[in-house]
Amino acid sequence: MNKLPLLVTPGEPAGIGPELAVAVAAVEPGLVLVADPDLLEAAAARSSLDAGSVDIEICEWHPGAPAPAGDGRIGCLPVALAAPATAGRLNRANAGYVLETLETAADAVRAGDAAALVTGPVHKAIINDAGFEFTGHTEFLAARAGVERVVMMLVADRLRVALATTHLPLARVPGAIDAAMLEQTITILDRDLRARFGLAEPRIAVLGLNPHAGEGGHLGREEIEVIEPVIQSLCACGLNLTGPVPADTAFVPDRLERADAVLAMYHDQGLPVLKHAGFGHAVNVTLGLPFVRTSVEHGTALDLAGTGRADPGSLRAAVRLARELVERNG
Repeated sequence: MNKLPLLVTPGEPAGIGPELAVAVAAVEPGLVLVADPDLLEAAAARSSLDAGSVDIEICEWHPGAPAPAGDGRIGCLPVALAAPATAGRLNRANAGYVLETLETAADAVRAGDAAALVTGPVHKAIINDAGFEFTGHTEFLAARAGVERVVMMLVADRLRVALATTHLPLARVPGAIDAAMLEQTITILDRDLRARFGLAEPRIAVLGLNPHAGEGGHLGREEIEVIEPVIQSLCACGLNLTGPVPADTAFVPDRLERADAVLAMYHDQGLPVLKHAGFGHAVNVTLGLPFVRTSVEHGTALDLAGTGRADPGSLRAAVRLARELVERNG
């Protein structure tokens, strides 16, 4: 394994993220949590998810220090809470703290002090209520890294679903899909499937926007005017694309056997299928960043926070996929 640690941001301090992060880091080697040490101590005191009989100790980690061994000693890159956190109870005062953990972790990875970033769940509404503009990790990390465009992709075993648009109101989706954006998105998806996932010639199924992929223009013209011309242009450049594929038949088994990834036009076109197939072990990956970033695919689950009943499966999967991507790319 790469000697540099993987950094984990537990996310919303009132949610399940801190206890999941502590439980996984106690037994998985090479993790450092970017969080308030007192928050982690409190989470450790009530967490019995994975650590079992392991004695948990929170230890401050400094860049250049060895990665923790996963023997109960949990490395912590400290970021102080603005206010005490109570499990299950949101507090606007800590919205800035959540963003600071992301900034600290992203900057450390970009500086070469860590191998990758794994993120826990955040609560977007409380961050926006506190006065910060925040649509999600994907967009935030792109801006922090100075990258014009990134691509959100969720992975559940062999099923990979990427998104042309992410966190947009449905009414704004058609206007957001233009030829330049779609060409950039498909190019990033193809490039990272090759470079990060080791696929020599990725087969990408591109969905249509409208029902029945527009039904020859009778149910919308985005396929004819935008999506199909982009597919034809990129195929002429050597990419292996099919589409526009009607979304209602794209996920049947025989079609999925012929695709390494599916590109959906909007969030709820592709992700319900992915989450149904992989809930509990699916992983969110941001393509197009200058570093590896994976994330859980679930939310903060405030009703479960502090109960010790939350499932760490998605965080564990996110950690292991991040490690796999780092190792594949040296």
